[in-house]
Amino acid sequence: MKALVLSGGAGTRLRPITHTSAKQLVPVANKPVLFYGLEAIADAGITEVGVIVGDTADEIREAVGDGSRFGIKVTYLQQDAPLGLAHAVLIAREFLGDDDFVMYLGDNFIVGGITGLVDAFRADRPDAQILLTRVPNPTSFGVAELDGDGRVVALEEKPKQPKSDLALVGVYLFTPAVHEAVRSIEPSWRGELEITHAIQWLIDQSRDVRSTTISGYWKDTGNVTDMLEVNRSVLETVEPCLDGSVDEASEIIGRVRIEAGAQVTGSRIVGPAIIGAGTVVSDAYIGPFTSVSEGCRIEDSEIEYSIVLRNSSLTGVRRVEASLIGRDVEITPAPRNPSAHRLVLGDHSKVQISS
Repeated sequence: MKALVLSGGAGTRLRPITHTSAKQLVPVANKPVLFYGLEAIADAGITEVGVIVGDTADEIREAVGDGSRFGIKVTYLQQDAPLGLAHAVLIAREFLGDDDFVMYLGDNFIVGGITGLVDAFRADRPDAQILLTRVPNPTSFGVAELDGDGRVVALEEKPKQPKSDLALVGVYLFTPAVHEAVRSIEPSWRGELEITHAIQWLIDQSRDVRSTTISGYWKDTGNVTDMLEVNRSVLETVEPCLDGSVDEASEIIGRVRIEAGAQVTGSRIVGPAIIGAGTVVSDAYIGPFTSVSEGCRIEDSEIEYSIVLRNSSLTGVRRVEASLIGRDVEITPAPRNPSAHRLVLGDHSKVQISS
């Protein structure tokens, strides 16, 4: 069995972060989201992995390498434009051959991994197996309609009037039967080859399509709110560790991981939280559910329920929360005179100012 991991999307909902970084590499608890998926695939006993890449191919290649750090062998497959999930299957035909495979969206996060799902699929080998979960906003997802016996009867991509609240989770399992399906469908109104249409084709051809509804934790980390929520969930499991230095004037409460080379002086850190390698925390407060990446400086500031990417600094800033701060960012107080906010913001930025 092989795996096909999709890492080619543009990440428009995470702009401006994704103007300069692949959305799959935005870190959760100081580890790229994509890495959690690759680890789940390896844990399920799958070693041959095709990674679909697009405009951010160089960054993905540099981060993942040949896959050996995860115990897998990676083959990179270039997708010239984001033309849909079914299009990704189409261009991966040679790599996939006649093997069964799991398709995993690289910006999705599933607590507990996929080992049980893969084992069940290997045992029964339906033509397609999909994961479903109940969501409050089904218009944002592919949605499944089940009959009275729980069988999948219809799928619809981002419907305006959903027939259920069962959204497709970004993990699919297929036999080679799906290759005929992706060749048989036409692009949707979005100009994409939709995987929901390919699965619907299998249903219409009376092929064996099964679903599993999960109640565990799943998130599509495509926006800031979900990124912060996934970060919170992962930090709930963090093991306390003190590889950096903490002076006597500092207070560490709860599950806090301070990585090698980090320095904490005169500060209070309340876990769960992670302080990255080489980061300096001085006269600051870092609250629960905060991940600070490597090489940062948090000085005379307060931050909580946030993600700070590498080499960024907060100096003299009172109360930052529920924020995603990119790489090489500097945050400082505005001068008192004149009393005004000075902003340099990229496209698609969002700012909330307390006046």
